[in-house]
Amino acid sequence: MNSHDASVLLCSAYPTILLFNHGVPTEYRGPRKADLLVRYLKKFSASDVSILDSDSAVNMFVEEAGTFFPIYIGFGLNSSVLEKFGIKYKKNAWFSVAKDFSEDLMVLHDFDKIPALVSLNPQYNERNTFYGPFEEDFLEDFVRQNLIPLAVPVSYETLKLMKADGRKIVLTIVEDEDEETTRELIKLLKAAASANRDLIFGYVGVKQMEEFAENFDIDTKLPKMVIWDKSDDYLSVVDSETIEGEDQGTQITKFLEGYREGRTIKKTFSGPSLMRFIHRSFDIRMVYIIVFVVAVLMLIQTFSKGGDEYQSVPNQVQTDHAISSVSEAENNEYKPGDKED
Repeated sequence: MNSHDASVLLCSAYPTILLFNHGVPTEYRGPRKADLLVRYLKKFSASDVSILDSDSAVNMFVEEAGTFFPIYIGFGLNSSVLEKFGIKYKKNAWFSVAKDFSEDLMVLHDFDKIPALVSLNPQYNERNTFYGPFEEDFLEDFVRQNLIPLAVPVSYETLKLMKADGRKIVLTIVEDEDEETTRELIKLLKAAASANRDLIFGYVGVKQMEEFAENFDIDTKLPKMVIWDKSDDYLSVVDSETIEGEDQGTQITKFLEGYREGRTIKKTFSGPSLMRFIHRSFDIRMVYIIVFVVAVLMLIQTFSKGGDEYQSVPNQVQTDHAISSVSEAENNEYKPGDKED
């Protein structure tokens, strides 16, 4: 591919992978590790909406989809109802419709009437059911809201998902995501998220992502909560910034009430912007790759030069030996002045 073709296909850098979805080129920006790459490419090459005609087909679909992407199954729905979302969110989730299924499957997926759209997020062990109305706007709200879990752990990958979502983020900063007290707090955040679907609820541990957490003034006592719109600014709620004590559920409710009533203070990031932070990991990996490639090339060049020098030594010895042989031959030849016996 030349530079003109690359510009036409909107390639931003080399090497790259282009995925064509209904004839539209999309630059692959997912992970490059072999196992994750295969998982992403398998997702892109799958049908927009899979049609499942039995309990076993549904179970196999869920099993083969794995745990990395959310799964949407429309029970008693026509595939055309989900087709638009299957195309739009193809790189983010699996979509399917089940035509023939038993009551046992309804019990397994926890819904009691049809039609129903069930969302599964195996990675976070979450399940939600939508019973309508099955109009486009309501459907898309349900699909979009369930692309990410109720309480989202902040990482490079989830930051991209949250950035693509139009909702503001209720961000909770804790010392360590793996502490037992944090796990209990996450349960409360999930309950609050379920009742406030117009907001994303996320959390981040200073121990896990200190560089990101430092943007939100972590000198104050933790855990703390802020409202973040994914820009370089965020909001603190007056008298409700820090969550401490035993009744954290009440404090979360008070925080949300304060935000909705406008009792907030606007603050600015103290570190890199969101986009710089998201791309920093990719940039660092690219630097490592470039350094590695340069080192390999230098090593190859060194070995190549060493091989040439090694081969040139015997050639020189052979040349000296040949010259010496010629000289000896000349000395041993008969000369006119030599005495004959």
